Amino acid sequence: MSDNSTGQDQWGIDTRAIRTGHERTGEQEHGEPIFPTSSFVYGSAAEAERKFSGEEPGNIYSRFTNPSVRTFEQRLAALEGGERCVATSSGMAAILAMALALLKTGDEILASRSLFGSTISLFDKYLARFGVTIRYVELANLEAWEAAITPQTRLLFAETPSNPLSEIVDIPALADIAHRHDAWLAIDNCFLTPALQRPLALGADLVIHSATKYLDGQGRAIGGAVVGRNKELEEVFGAVRTCGPCMSPFNAWIFTKGLETLRLRMKAHCEQALALALWLEDQPAVRKVHYSGLESHPQHELARRQQDGFGAVLGVEIVGGREGAWSVIDATRMLSITGNLGDVKTTITHPATTTHGKMTDEQKAVAGISEDLIRLSVGLEDLEDIKNDLATGLNALA
Repeated sequence: MSDNSTGQDQWGIDTRAIRTGHERTGEQEHGEPIFPTSSFVYGSAAEAERKFSGEEPGNIYSRFTNPSVRTFEQRLAALEGGERCVATSSGMAAILAMALALLKTGDEILASRSLFGSTISLFDKYLARFGVTIRYVELANLEAWEAAITPQTRLLFAETPSNPLSEIVDIPALADIAHRHDAWLAIDNCFLTPALQRPLALGADLVIHSATKYLDGQGRAIGGAVVGRNKELEEVFGAVRTCGPCMSPFNAWIFTKGLETLRLRMKAHCEQALALALWLEDQPAVRKVHYSGLESHPQHELARRQQDGFGAVLGVEIVGGREGAWSVIDATRMLSITGNLGDVKTTITHPATTTHGKMTDEQKAVAGISEDLIRLSVGLEDLEDIKNDLATGLNALA
């Protein structure tokens, strides 16, 4: 019996996160199995021909058909409200697969200037080589998006909230702009996950995930995903099948288990992050805290309308420029100094020299990635322990 055989359309998000996509084998296992196999066998040459041609559904080769990966894909699609999900080897691979599937020479991407540094490198250094034009606009400025679109614009791409300044764009309004100009809107939903924001329901056409982050939640594996309609996702599937940036069965199993606790973890992350953001605002060595959960954030009300929570990533400006920021980072003893985020362990990094380090000085300035900025991904340790670990460096600057 399948866990999703009846009533799935009526299930709530927590039930979908736990039950969707598991097709029990003849062993009648309760937990989802892992299928670490490269290929699959057939009862006859005729069966193999039918499956390779697509006449008969079934597994062919784990580069593009694997039961463990399929379980994760179906579960994430159910959580995002998408018709289909295609899993990839990383979040960057998800963006690449989407671009390979949907764009051609002469097309344009209109993107937010507030993007992860590797995404900008992918766009500017690699996609541009194949004749795709990329232009950037201010994330929250809808007039700028409208004014920058041309007849060649095929894709609008944005992270909301942005990394690491927690900037927000009005997704329904941006979707309206995209669709009036016959373009797709893709939203990177890594920071909030479907537990806190569902871009497809707000009008987006595609959702991008780095499953490495909150979908896993414990920093164990690398993976990504694209979610959306069957029409576009069939093309994305073709790109993954042919080019090979596929997710491993073991990683898919890890992400599937991570989804089971997603909403509970995100709720706890949000509570911790807001409490820490409020505390940081009162610290003399802190110039500014960027977090949409704060009433001081310029888009706080927009975030309240289109999100079910504010996430757990804080951008914190420290007095003393780079030296001050590095001294706070280096004074920590419990926090993890790493470029990753979305972990139950709190992480801290200096974006200007790590995650956004390959951007030009001009790009950093435009995106607000200053030398005095640190990024905190707030984990689930005791809040007082996180505060005490940060206080050592902060108090030394005050």
